[in-house]
Amino acid sequence: MDIRLQRLTEWVRHIPGFETASPEPVSGDASFRRYFRVWQSTTGKAPVPFIVMDAPPEHEDCQPFVAIARHWRQQDIMVPAIADEDLAQGFLLLEDFGDQLMLPALAQTNAETLYRQALDELVRIGQVSSPGNYLLPPYDEALLDREMALFPDWLLEQHLQLTLSNQERALLDTTFALLKESALAQPEVTVHRDYHSRNLLVLAGCKRPGVIDFQDAVRGPVTYDVVSLLKDCYVRWPEHQIADWLEYFRTAGLATGLHRADPDTFRQWFELMGMQRHLKAAGIFARLAIRDGKTGYLDDIPRTVSYLRDASARQPALRHFHEWLCDRVLPAIEQRIGPVPGQESSQQ
Repeated sequence: MDIRLQRLTEWVRHIPGFETASPEPVSGDASFRRYFRVWQSTTGKAPVPFIVMDAPPEHEDCQPFVAIARHWRQQDIMVPAIADEDLAQGFLLLEDFGDQLMLPALAQTNAETLYRQALDELVRIGQVSSPGNYLLPPYDEALLDREMALFPDWLLEQHLQLTLSNQERALLDTTFALLKESALAQPEVTVHRDYHSRNLLVLAGCKRPGVIDFQDAVRGPVTYDVVSLLKDCYVRWPEHQIADWLEYFRTAGLATGLHRADPDTFRQWFELMGMQRHLKAAGIFARLAIRDGKTGYLDDIPRTVSYLRDASARQPALRHFHEWLCDRVLPAIEQRIGPVPGQESSQQ
């Protein structure tokens, strides 16, 4: 018996208009959170859909979600409104943004419009201050280190079963130090931290994306979120398209005071920030498979690591890392997971 679902149903039925609600599964995500759809019935009106979030308190803290959601909503960021809450049980009743994620909606005919809308929203997010009752954590040196360590710990050693020599560990340490230095040198903005095509929704009749999964927001590098969006672990675009969208974002960020970088500096920040994120993401995908049994994320590792290969190829200071990645890691990924996309792949 699903005790959490039973408690969630009892909770939502105590809210006016939901007395007969029967939660319908919508989705889960990479965390312990689950989502259900319920319908509010009002006499004389059509039923209205809402989303109930189930976030077990022993695994998830809803307070950052609530603080950020309310503050960002007040600052005109397109996040769902909170209709009701029970933080002790880990239940939230949210505005329903529908099911049309950006990822499956993408096509060559609409990509330009959807990405520019997403980039415009990202500029707005970057300008938002911390909520008054919740200080956004810094994307500091310790956090950057912990994230990059996921790559050797979970992907290389545990999933690929590679034994790293002292020389290889030293190479990784040197690479991580360079990436960390670049990240910490960038202007600080508000960072969503998981801003990509699976966390943006296409809203009917709205020219702005719905933004979800923002509870891990931090204050950090100006290029972090734009890397998440343009070098998405779930879809890959040609280099010329990424460059065009990046310049659109750079120009918008310059106009709103997020940074003062020229195109070359901003692109360098973007490239190195992308490597940090893709090291983290590849490690997380392996951890999700090993620790949580969510093996579907393994299919995203080859694409994610292809970004590492391409970015490191453009960095003379990372030549040894690039050679090691191509000679040692990519063959192991292709053997145990699947083919790594070639450079300049189109959408896939």
